[in-house]
Amino acid sequence: MINFCVMGDCSQLNCHHCYPVVNCSCGHEFCKKYGTCEEIFSFSNNDKNNDKNNDKNNDKNINCEHDKKILVTGCAGFIGSHVCENLLKKKFHVFGIDILCDYYDVNIKLKHLKILNEYENFYFRKDDICTTKIISEWKPYKIIHLASYAGVRFSIENPKIYEVNNIGGFINIMEEAVKNNVKNVVYASSSSVYGLNSKLPFSEDDEITSCNSPYACSKLCMEIYGRMYYQLYKIPNIGLRFFTVYGPRGRPDMAPYKFLKAIYTNTPFKKFGDGSTSRDYTYIDDIVDGIISASENKNNIKCNIYNLGNSNPVKLNKFIEICEKITGNNAKYKQYDLQVGDVPHTFADISNAKKDLDYNPKINLEEGLYNMLLNDFIKP
Repeated sequence: MINFCVMGDCSQLNCHHCYPVVNCSCGHEFCKKYGTCEEIFSFSNNDKNNDKNNDKNNDKNINCEHDKKILVTGCAGFIGSHVCENLLKKKFHVFGIDILCDYYDVNIKLKHLKILNEYENFYFRKDDICTTKIISEWKPYKIIHLASYAGVRFSIENPKIYEVNNIGGFINIMEEAVKNNVKNVVYASSSSVYGLNSKLPFSEDDEITSCNSPYACSKLCMEIYGRMYYQLYKIPNIGLRFFTVYGPRGRPDMAPYKFLKAIYTNTPFKKFGDGSTSRDYTYIDDIVDGIISASENKNNIKCNIYNLGNSNPVKLNKFIEICEKITGNNAKYKQYDLQVGDVPHTFADISNAKKDLDYNPKINLEEGLYNMLLNDFIKP
């Protein structure tokens, strides 16, 4: 181990000069040359807090009841961070892993981690779902698997990434879950699997033959693997098809965030199509309720797929009108043709989720967008 610090050999565990790390998120040349340690993230300038966080994250044998231990992959993402917060408030011990990829600004994910690290019962490791062994190390009771490469259009440009990460990563998670007798695995699928299906609303029993992007194909493959793992190994798992999730801390690459921000700041944006396409916008709190319910699995579901939507699709033109109403500004946009990979409509039949998961979305689009405006754009 090389010990060297430009600050005078401080020997702090979070100092990359004293302890050069592999796969350094900061891109230090020193780390690239000498990296040997696993990276430790610090979220406070207070040394005592840093020591506490380091000790906490390094403690893999957390002293708690086994049924209170939940692993959340993709914990630093939009949905993942909200799920973790919900579990932490309920006093579960949550171990989160995230590769912190740069699909969008990593600083957003680090802000999410800063929020989560305020909880004593949260533990984090920067880790890759394709190779992680955290399940064998930590022995979680349940897993909520939310880590995946997202983005329809990005998947069309980079299809191989989705095979390696979404499909390969899920296989590794399931292999580890089987070996360690995990009680239940809940994983994120997507409404994108319905593709160009014309029957509305979309039902879980619909035949799926027209996936319209590599992203959609990767999610459908995950569902097939989920069924196979139950068939071979009886590992309970529930896949959740999310329908256009939005809300505070939303992903900056998604239309709700981009459109609302542009209209609020009087910035021109691109509108694709004539505005007649529609989406089943679903507020983050409703999605989190559905995920937690699937994890609790009070009806002892062994293996199934459920739609989590709002079951109230809204056309793009109406969506823009609502954004104008709550911001008090007029939208400024240039209209373009629909993009490759777009689908005309999404509309969730949520009757199965209501019956089996007690799923009951409560937030309408105007209320949800106002909450998003207040938390993401006005308060900061």
